[in-house]
Amino acid sequence: MGRRKGWKRELSLLAVCSLLLTPVTGAESRTQSDLANLVLQDCGSCHGMTLKGGLGPALRPENLERLPAEAIAAIIREGVPDTAMPPWKPLLAPEEIDWISRQLKAGTLVLQQ
Repeated sequence: MGRRKGWKRELSLLAVCSLLLTPVTGAESRTQSDLANLVLQDCGSCHGMTLKGGLGPALRPENLERLPAEAIAAIIREGVPDTAMPPWKPLLAPEEIDWISRQLKAGTLVLQQ
């Protein structure tokens, strides 16, 4: 169990590091296309490339229907303690987190696949 948890944490750190290595001049420079790619690539590394779940839970609209977009944003912003879900607030602007939350809730990112 401890070994599995360590593996999840390492995968999360890898996802965060890959984002840190991405050249970004400022939060304003990310387009919606950049953010969509971030969700599919970085979030997909744990939640599955089709967002149907993996190490992390599924992120498809039918799986998120009981959560308001604000709750989804809070999870993205603060992470989930004692899980592999890191806080993304050091890497994403509040408006980017809100945009991602709304898109996940609406299923827009799923439809692009």
